[in-house]
Order: sequence, then C-alpha cells, then structure tokens
Amino acid sequence: MTPDTRSMRERMLAGDLYIADDPELEELSAVSGDFQDAYNATGSREHSERFRLLTEWLGAVGEGTVIRPPFRVDYGRFTTIGARTFANFGLVALDVAPITIGDDVQMGPNVQLLTPTHPVDPEPRRAKWEAAKPIVIGDNVWLGGGAIVLAGVTVGENTVVGAGAVVTRDLPANVVAVGSPARVVREVWSAP
Repeated sequence: MTPDTRSMRERMLAGDLYIADDPELEELSAVSGDFQDAYNATGSREHSERFRLLTEWLGAVGEGTVIRPPFRVDYGRFTTIGARTFANFGLVALDVAPITIGDDVQMGPNVQLLTPTHPVDPEPRRAKWEAAKPIVIGDNVWLGGGAIVLAGVTVGENTVVGAGAVVTRDLPANVVAVGSPARVVREVWSAP
C-alpha cells in the first residue's frame, strides 16, 4: 500500500480522514478567528465594514448579502454566499468542507451548517481523525430559526426548512420540510 503523502489540508478538502491539529490548519483557523473577532465587534451601523470583512474573509460573497453578528465559521475561505442573502443572529457555518449558499437565501437566528463528520469507531475518533462532506443551500431557500443542516446535504431551491428542523439528507426543490429528522410535508406553490 502506497503511503498517503497529502497534507492534512489536502485530505480535509478531499473529504478524507484528516487530523485538525495540524499546524497549517491551525493557522488557517487562527486567521479566521481574527476575522471573526473583528466582524463580531462591528457596530450595528457599520454595514460597509461588515461587507468588506466578509469579502476579504469568505470564499465569495454576493452584493447585498447581510449576516448579523455573531457569525462563526471554521475557516471562512471555504464558504461562498450568493447575492441578497440574509442571515439573522448566530449563524454557525463549520466549513471544513465547502459550504455553498445561493442567492436570496433567508436564515433565521441560530442556524447551523455543519460539514464535519467523525468516525463511529471509537479508536480513530480517540486518535482525533475526522472528515467532512459539503453542504449546498439552493437559491431562495428559507432556513427557519435553529435549523441544523448536516454534512453532505443539499437543500433544493425555493425550499422552506421549518424552525428547529434537523436536515439529515437532501431535500428537493420547492418543498416545505419540518421535524427531526426533517421530512417533506408539502410542496411549495410557485407563481409562473
């Protein structure tokens, strides 16, 4: 068997097991922490400074996007957010794998987007191995307050996720989903 010579960052971004206590990843996290501290310390009227920080910190941010502090991410650079998206207080986006948020998305307070996974087997977990899977939030999605979206999930465009729902698997476009685990309860009517 050929030894794996990839860096922990390369392993992480490939979705393979990696160890987060790696100097390169710790530095990326520390830089993100500096941005978080600056962003979360901004005043409520400092809209342009908030947008400047977001565009410097995250992978991409569309025009007109607003994220109310506090805002927490692992790295920031692996999160992209489309135009005109709004996130209320307390968004947590653990971007160990890429998080892609579309245009015109609405997120209630305390929404969590959680890409990390951990081994079920206790030995690799004790040894601090972990992995991650990407999250994709489609255009015009509404995530109600306290909704949690887990690793590897895609939420289709125009879908509404009820407050407190835990989304454990993909949701199609144009539906309403509620509960834990989230289940589709109806389709969303859309004007032509």
